[in-house]
This record gives sequence, C-alpha cells and structure tokens, in this order.
Amino acid sequence: MPADRLPPRFPTFVNVEDERRHRKQRLAAALRLFGQFGFDEGLAGHITVRDPERPDHFWVNPLGMGFKFIRVKDLILVNHRGEVVVGDWPVNAAAFAIHSQVHAARPDVVAAAHAHSVYGKAWSSLRRPLDPLTQDSCAFYGDHAVFDDYTGVVLDPEEGKRLAHALGAHKALILSNHGLLTVGQTSVDEAAWWFITMERTCQAQLLAEAAGTPVLIDPEQAKKTAPQVGPPMAGWRAFQPLYEWIVSIQPDLLEE
Repeated sequence: MPADRLPPRFPTFVNVEDERRHRKQRLAAALRLFGQFGFDEGLAGHITVRDPERPDHFWVNPLGMGFKFIRVKDLILVNHRGEVVVGDWPVNAAAFAIHSQVHAARPDVVAAAHAHSVYGKAWSSLRRPLDPLTQDSCAFYGDHAVFDDYTGVVLDPEEGKRLAHALGAHKALILSNHGLLTVGQTSVDEAAWWFITMERTCQAQLLAEAAGTPVLIDPEQAKKTAPQVGPPMAGWRAFQPLYEWIVSIQPDLLEE
C-alpha cells in the first residue's frame, strides 16, 4: 500500500446528514457493482439502506433505472407505507413488499440486498442450503436459510413477512426458484459483500457438483471457520477494495 494511504476504518459521523450521505454513496456504489458483475435482470433487483434519522424509511434504487447508471442523486426514499417521499421515480413494488418487512422484522439490520443473479437463481431451484465446500462458503455455515416455497412475484407485504420469518436471525436467505437475499447489520457494504460472495459460492458449488462429488469441510472445521470469515465487520472490510475500485472507474456515481 502506498505510503500516503491508510487502511480503511469503519466510519463515525458528527451529524446525521453526513451519515445519510455516506449510506447513499455506499448504496449507489453497491448498485453499480451489481451492474458491473451482471446481477441486473431487467427491472428486477434492489438494495436498501435505512435512513439514519427515520429508521422506518429506507433508500432504494428506483424502478426502471438500470444498476449501471445509478447515482447518489437518483436514489429514492420510501416510507413504511410504500410512498416515495424523496425522489421523482416510482418504487419497485416487490422491493417494498420484501424490504419493508425485512427491515421491520430485523431492527438490527441496516441494509438488505436482493437480485436475480444467474448462479443464485440456478442454485435456488435446488431448494437446498449451501454446503461448506470452501473457506469462503463457511461465512454462511449455520447462518443462512431456505425459503422453500414459490408463489410468484412478491407484491404482497404478507408474503414479505413470510420471507422475513424464513430469514430469521441469519445473514442470508435462498428464495426458492427466485434468487438470493442478504442483509447487513453494520452497513450497505456488508449486505452487498455477502450477496457478492454468496453468488460466487453458489457458482463454486454448482461447478464442483457438475465436475464430480465434492468433499465437504468437516463440520467442526466449518463451525470454527465461520466466525473467522463471517462476522459483520468481515463483510464490511471485504467490500472496501470494491468500493475504491468502482469509484475510481465510475466517479459519476457520487453525483448528488
């Protein structure tokens, strides 16, 4: 690391305006990264973060705007009734139905991410939890669940409640025949990183099972590794190089 740079530190804020700006910047960056990694699929997919002043409101990407183009100034603020209170674009009804219930059920959660990524979709059709095949997969060992039902596009908040119930206290949920959902207790950074690495974990397991019969990590070793690679701050730290990279190549995302 060059001498003029310091390791990233988890931020502290002197006022709510600075914290809101930071959360929105990280949200816009996470959406750009999702676009860069090919997690976009038409109108599907959304990442949310609580407003630091009004915790029953969340910032989210607007319906119909591609991940690859979103800037800080494009984000919309949605209240607990699904009304857009800041911004000119509409909210994705599925985003509200899912995220409003996750945020309501999990007051410890700052952010949530859901998208229709290719490997997540493929793995979700198996309706199985991920196995501890790799060190990275141990981040989800005992910390993810499967919502083993599919009833169409999630537009009813009552269905969102069922998803939130299935998520429980975990960091991630596999939505059968649908995709992945991850949450962050510390930040947007964490929620986004768990999604990125969970998508790659799905890819790794699909490849391994296509090639042969994978050998699982011993349960005791997986249990030991999980708190090393899976705590909230590990997710936050893992996201920092990605944030630095996407801002360096797409600085317009920070436009307010």
